[in-house]
Amino acid sequence: MNHSLAPGSEPILSVENLTVSFRSDAGWRPVVRDLSFSIAPGETIALVGESGSGKSVTALSIMRLLPEDARLQGNARLGGLDLAALPEKALQKIRGNDVAMIFQEPMTSLNPVRTIGFQIAEALMLHRDMTPPEAQAETLRLLDRVRIPSAKSRFKDYPHHFSGGMRQRVMIAMALAGRPKLLIADEPTTALDVTIQAQILELIKLLQDEEHMSVLFITHDMGVVADVADRTVVMFEGQAVETGETGRIFSAPTHPYTGSLLAAVPRLGAMTGRHRPLRFPVVDRVTGLSNIPRGTPDTVKADAPPVLEVSNLTTRFDIQSGSFGRVTGRVHAVENISFSIQPGETLALVGESGCGKSTTGRSILRLVEPERGEIRVDGEDILRLPKNRLRDLRRRVQMIFQDPFASLDPRRSIGASVAEPLLTHKLASRAAAAERTVALLHQVGLTPDMARRLPHEFSGGQRQRICIARALAVQPKLIVADESVSALDVSVKAQVINLLLDLQASMGLAYLFISHDMAVVERVSHRVAVMYLGEIVEIGPRAAIFGNPQHPYTRRLLAAVPVPDPSNRRGGRRLPEVETVSSVRPLGYAAPVRSYREIGPGHLVQAWGPEWDVPEIEAAPHVAIQHDRFQSEHVNAGALS
Repeated sequence: MNHSLAPGSEPILSVENLTVSFRSDAGWRPVVRDLSFSIAPGETIALVGESGSGKSVTALSIMRLLPEDARLQGNARLGGLDLAALPEKALQKIRGNDVAMIFQEPMTSLNPVRTIGFQIAEALMLHRDMTPPEAQAETLRLLDRVRIPSAKSRFKDYPHHFSGGMRQRVMIAMALAGRPKLLIADEPTTALDVTIQAQILELIKLLQDEEHMSVLFITHDMGVVADVADRTVVMFEGQAVETGETGRIFSAPTHPYTGSLLAAVPRLGAMTGRHRPLRFPVVDRVTGLSNIPRGTPDTVKADAPPVLEVSNLTTRFDIQSGSFGRVTGRVHAVENISFSIQPGETLALVGESGCGKSTTGRSILRLVEPERGEIRVDGEDILRLPKNRLRDLRRRVQMIFQDPFASLDPRRSIGASVAEPLLTHKLASRAAAAERTVALLHQVGLTPDMARRLPHEFSGGQRQRICIARALAVQPKLIVADESVSALDVSVKAQVINLLLDLQASMGLAYLFISHDMAVVERVSHRVAVMYLGEIVEIGPRAAIFGNPQHPYTRRLLAAVPVPDPSNRRGGRRLPEVETVSSVRPLGYAAPVRSYREIGPGHLVQAWGPEWDVPEIEAAPHVAIQHDRFQSEHVNAGALS
């Protein structure tokens, strides 16, 4: 539904000539310049662009949450009130009441030492003058509205007890507590799985219709824009370069940068008829021109011994409770999975958060210790290796993590970080390591002079390139890429993926590519394994998984991918009630023996029971079963040396 502003009607928000500058050594540096747009009652406006384009700064300016070294010019009017000119006390009454905001990472917005019930009730007492009993009753109603299962029993749970999708639902409940006229959603689904993302987007649209609320949706995901936005504002280097109705922007973009954003979006089905991975188009952001993606050579050595063989791998975690740490249950994180990877091959491991993807990758490197099974690297069972030989394993297998900033020591230059594995493994002298570092930086598209800089001086895409260079330092045969591009902007994501494909072609690398982004997986993989609750439910060649998915869960994952086409929106379907499933099992639980059938060459699917034979699979295929997940202790993401 298009809520374009009718003649004579007042916009909920009107931003006029907004300019935001930050103080630097050279003076005031503008990061948002002369920006103007308005939002009608009940309308959704998408603010899109890459990191650094000024999207989030615009949102913080509207809320007047800028740091002290920022200068704001222009105005932002909310129902006639100039927010830029209001005193702080008046603003406090507006924040959370008339305007609410949802941030990208809910864990940084929620108080880790307060229960979620307390935090929502506190907002209700503050903004709506409720008594504690009234606030508790309204909190339970809000938790029900945002589809938190068993809301009453979860009132006293802490944020870390919830999955990422559930925490984001809690943030939406808090935002709705004041019944705002305008909701600002700043990248609320960027780090979420496609199925959870689909649920959150559907939830926001449903609540928007019920409350007739306006939404300013900030994102770099053009698929999400196509699904939710009535109008779109495209930002580039702090300026709005194109504004218009979303359908028109997608069908006939007028600015080269808009065209470049759309060209870089991976689309499901684009690989039909292709047997090898395909690079992304490289787009000139100024002219909008892109090259024709070149194909990749056949890198898979099908007749060689596998570089990795995983057989019946099982990894479980104890759950302890009480003051004496009594074990009360176990998380069956990875349950009896088997697969292999050939030299030069990319096997993608896909599924929702909590399905066991990352635990599988960490088990292979023995960052967590499996309970049983076999993991053979070059034919050697690494589970039998004594710990003093794990360095030898990590010369052959390296890992690239999702958050490159957390993987790099903030106090060390990136040159020192890249050289560290060479020195730790005694593969080079300090002088030789410095020379090798220069070559590695060049190999990943960075310049030698960057070796002296610290991690915070780089963009997210550049930091990920640094982590790739460090992983390559010890010349591994296999790289475990754990959500290595999921948090990157679409154009930066394309550059990093192209780099991985080029390195595979030149070095014969094998990849275990862990991801929930099905459109990217289709582009880069040779084979795909689909995981659900610790088990592989389907595995096979990429073309078979995407062209002939058999397991209902695989079909749900594919159906949840947002389509970058406003004419093909999912529509106003309400979310069905879905059962919350957990991978926590009681002590003594015996996992069932699963059977598989072969659909085609190398295409295996796990037999499924009646729990999957429900109408919702066809009626609302974008909604997946949700489950809370065990939050294991964070593994140090430094160099694997």
